[in-house]
Amino acid sequence: MRAVVQRVKESSLSVDGKIIGKIGAGLLVLIGIAKKDTISDIDFIADKILNLRIFEDENKKMNMSVLDIGGEILVVSQFTLLGDCRKGRRPSFIDAAEPEKANELYEKFVEKIRGRGVKVKTGIFRAMMDVSLVNDGPVTLIVES
Repeated sequence: MRAVVQRVKESSLSVDGKIIGKIGAGLLVLIGIAKKDTISDIDFIADKILNLRIFEDENKKMNMSVLDIGGEILVVSQFTLLGDCRKGRRPSFIDAAEPEKANELYEKFVEKIRGRGVKVKTGIFRAMMDVSLVNDGPVTLIVES
């Protein structure tokens, strides 16, 4: 499992020009699910993201998590994160999970985060979406299980 985590001042998702999800300060999480991923990967990634100390405290040190600041999370399923670009010019997506499995684990990931009391917005699985964000910092991290 691979996630791109961006600290944002705000972020939104649109489908066909209509906003379907919008958050204020918090995290935009793009998540790619691999064939080999299991519930233990979900648990690890969710816990890691929720507790990443990437928000500034009163001393301007990255010392606080999204839980600490009461932030929101916008989660977007993005199978292209599993694209292997090492050979040729077209990415290979052979390691990406089949849509049914990916959607199941994606939903469990969202449930896990919501279960911690965080306000979560999501995209529409397999839809073409426009993602807008104001990256805060910028702070962008890759988290892998």
